Amino acid sequence: MDHVPRLSEVLYVGLCRKIGTPTEVAIRRDLLDMEEMIMKPVYNQRGISIMESGSYREGFRLRSSDVDKMFCLGKYKLISDSISNFWIYNNSKHHVILMEDSDTPPGFVRLRLLTPMHAQSTKPSIVNLCYAFINGGIYISSSLMRKVSFDKFTSKERYGNTNNTIHGPCTNYFFKSIEIDNAPCFATNCCSKFLRSFVERCQRHVWPPIYVLEIILRKGCHCVPIGSTCKLVSNSNELEWRLSFSQAEQQLVCTMNHTQFLCYGLLKIFLKEVINYRQKTILCSYFMKTTMFWMMQLGNVSWHPNNLLNCFWKCYKFLIHVVYRGVFPNFFISNNNMIVNKLEGETRESLLQQLYQYYRMGVSCLLLSPTLRSILEPALDNQFFVLSFSENITYKDKCGWKEIFRLAFQSEELSDCYHYLIQIDKLSQLSITPYQFLTLQHCTSQNLVDLAFRMANSTLCSTHKNVYILDRMICNMLKFAAKLGPVSHLLYLALYYHKTGRYDKTLHITYLARQRMSHDFIMYATFVKQRYNEAVGNLSLSRRMRTAWVNHMYLFNDISCIELSLERSVIQQNGLGFLILSPFVLVDMLSVLSHYRLGNRFQCLQSLSDLQTLLLHDDGTYNPLLNRDISWQILGICQHVVGDLHGALESFEESLRQEPFHGIQEATDIRKRWVKGQLHRNLQT
Repeated sequence: MDHVPRLSEVLYVGLCRKIGTPTEVAIRRDLLDMEEMIMKPVYNQRGISIMESGSYREGFRLRSSDVDKMFCLGKYKLISDSISNFWIYNNSKHHVILMEDSDTPPGFVRLRLLTPMHAQSTKPSIVNLCYAFINGGIYISSSLMRKVSFDKFTSKERYGNTNNTIHGPCTNYFFKSIEIDNAPCFATNCCSKFLRSFVERCQRHVWPPIYVLEIILRKGCHCVPIGSTCKLVSNSNELEWRLSFSQAEQQLVCTMNHTQFLCYGLLKIFLKEVINYRQKTILCSYFMKTTMFWMMQLGNVSWHPNNLLNCFWKCYKFLIHVVYRGVFPNFFISNNNMIVNKLEGETRESLLQQLYQYYRMGVSCLLLSPTLRSILEPALDNQFFVLSFSENITYKDKCGWKEIFRLAFQSEELSDCYHYLIQIDKLSQLSITPYQFLTLQHCTSQNLVDLAFRMANSTLCSTHKNVYILDRMICNMLKFAAKLGPVSHLLYLALYYHKTGRYDKTLHITYLARQRMSHDFIMYATFVKQRYNEAVGNLSLSRRMRTAWVNHMYLFNDISCIELSLERSVIQQNGLGFLILSPFVLVDMLSVLSHYRLGNRFQCLQSLSDLQTLLLHDDGTYNPLLNRDISWQILGICQHVVGDLHGALESFEESLRQEPFHGIQEATDIRKRWVKGQLHRNLQT
């Protein structure tokens, strides 16, 4: 397959569909930036800061894209020079740590505690369990930090995480199909000492731009608990911490034009589907990122859509070159060889042989990847094939829907809700993008809902007047949340009315929600009705969300109803912490239960029939796959309530046949036993 501009352009457009267009990637980054800004004061209150990194933060949404989070431990100040930097901190408030690099490999340091032990806070800290006393000094052990943070993390209930392992400096786990890495670390702004040669090289090559270089130096770096593979001193590498430049990497990725970003994605896909396919992972995606940085700095590649195949090929040859030499320099600390003691002997020879095999195939080796083959084959079969693509309002909003409703601002305490709302008010005064403003709007709505239900569940009122005042406040918050948020947020008010026994008002709200969600321009999950662009395309982004967007209903511990108390109890034991319901299912559920409580037998059975019809005939439009186990469970509960015991048994059996996203099988088995017991009693009478 010869390199021709036409094939490069087809690949460019195809990768825009698979990886994202420039607008999509910008939306993803904008929303994650805003999420971090909103959550910052809440994390500061807890004495930590959290930074998301990795491919997900960079703007990728590939199946292999994992979520990397760095948990920076607060009140610890890292310095690189004990004489000049020590006295700038208040020792009664800060724990001062010296980064020693005199006898460590390049890119690694030891962390020596300079603050006297007695001056530190008596409050338990993860660091207190990681001290090592070496030659009269107090050091923080990286190996102990990994173990302690792993134990601390896995001892807590997390939202359905499974398969906890230690992976490098991180605690690695899966939330359903999403891989997540959590790394404890220390942040420091004193990194200029380690980046002198990097700065000189950047100035020499005029990349990255000066303003980006200044941001990198200002933001500094992190120390993560992992040692080198070199053993230069007697106490091995148990005290070594690796310098991580994740924030700098994010800045560099953001400077990429879209051809460079797609080439980076192309390398990641080729690594995942070809190089590392069905064998032990030798190379990792971080090497692909480093390859891109070196190629961009060397400046001998023309980064244009019609040159994408050639861009990939030059990067691939660079990769072969560094593996052949056995020297893969870190981009920020170039004398740090990232593959030393990792890629040697038979392993290196085997990898080289594999890479040379693909090299002899030329760029046609891309066809070994199923993803890339599906893009390129039509263009190879037909020389007039052109892959077109347009970013209309519907396409952009679909991306915005997915990204905004991925964000979660769940609070652990009532005070967190207030911190969120105060921060949102501050951020709304800034100059921000439309999608960032939409994030603020959605977060406000979500936090009002959270605050309302927390107040309803935790506040004790001694007089009828106080109960009335509190109820008015809660109703007003939920009404305001419904005006700000997507269409489906109206159902939180219906849930509150149902919870407090006002079934007439519940039916009124469900009627309004059903009307609004039945319009022919609604956007829900992966489904967008065909009149969306025509009906709401001329409205502002904020109005479009309030008019046409429908989201899943998240029922956290405080936001639930008595009929689902058993399921809530089971998922709490499993660590998930919430139920995800289709709003279309919830409307019918509340209608069935409210009509039943009011004695409206005919309307109750009609709503039950509507719910059953929805579940039997839906193709995933109104009841996505991840909701189906709880949806069939809800149908069974409603049938049990109205007395259809045989129907309830069938629905519970169907719930067990669905993908067990919520892990409610135990609750389903209990409900089946209840129904069978009732059937047995009915037969006896």
